[in-house]
Amino acid sequence: MTNTNYPSSTQPENNYSKNSNGGRNLIIGLLVAALLGTWGYMLWDKNASTGSIAEKNAEIANTMSESDSLRQLFNLAEMRLDSITGANNSLQGERTSLQREIETKKIEINKILTDKNATNTDLKRARHLIGELNGQIGRLEVQVTKLKGENQQLTAQNTVLNEEKTVLNQNLQTKAAENEELANTVDVGSTLSASGMIITPLKIKKGGKEKETAIAKRVDKLQISFNVENRITTSGPADLYVIVSDPNGKIVQNASLGSGAITTRQDGDRNFTAKLPIEYERGTKKGISFSIQNNDGFKKGDYRIEVYHNGFKIGEGIRSLKKGLFG
Repeated sequence: MTNTNYPSSTQPENNYSKNSNGGRNLIIGLLVAALLGTWGYMLWDKNASTGSIAEKNAEIANTMSESDSLRQLFNLAEMRLDSITGANNSLQGERTSLQREIETKKIEINKILTDKNATNTDLKRARHLIGELNGQIGRLEVQVTKLKGENQQLTAQNTVLNEEKTVLNQNLQTKAAENEELANTVDVGSTLSASGMIITPLKIKKGGKEKETAIAKRVDKLQISFNVENRITTSGPADLYVIVSDPNGKIVQNASLGSGAITTRQDGDRNFTAKLPIEYERGTKKGISFSIQNNDGFKKGDYRIEVYHNGFKIGEGIRSLKKGLFG
């Protein structure tokens, strides 16, 4: 009969097994907890990194958007400036101090906007400068408007002055024409007139006695006399020019008589035989008498005597010489 009061040989082994399994489970639990913690940290760290990158990307996107916005504002300011700068230059001819300040500001703004590494602070600076730039452009517009107004006023004044100048020139030309006409009238009116011309052919005898003759070969000289007068010319010296033409139309010239050439008002340039300076008293009739000798002698035919004063022919006479009985 088996005694069941003795302990079983397998009972201690079961307890040991239980204790061993519990320790192992604890270790596994700790490892799992550690692993879970590591995974949690890694997940948190990854999420944190992802958030930082997203924030950075958003910041970059905002920066690029701000830069683009400022570039558009700057372009609009430049277009506005270009629309008035040309007019201002044409009105003044050189850049004003305000324009030079604007150019300096444009350079600074453009430098910021073209900088790929520009910070938000830089962009805020650019926005501030663009605001100042628009203010300066507004002041420049005021300057240009003022200058345009002044220019229009000056143009109107110049137009009036030019019109007045034109009228004045026309009046001066009219007055000059009237004066010239009056001067010509006085000039023509002051020309002496000759009348009562007498041409006497003379032969000089021994002892100097003179005798009138119409025989050509006996004539030694032609004695010419006439009267001159004028009621409006001033008293004073006057020059008379005498032209003597022989029967062939050749002008008699003699160095002793001061022969030369004159320009007449109606007959062009002509050679003259003698120049006669006289003294004339206004309103009187003055008798003129002189003689003409011909070194070549006198010929049969008509001798024409013409007298000029002030470029006008004032008297004319003809004397015929005839052939003698013996040639």
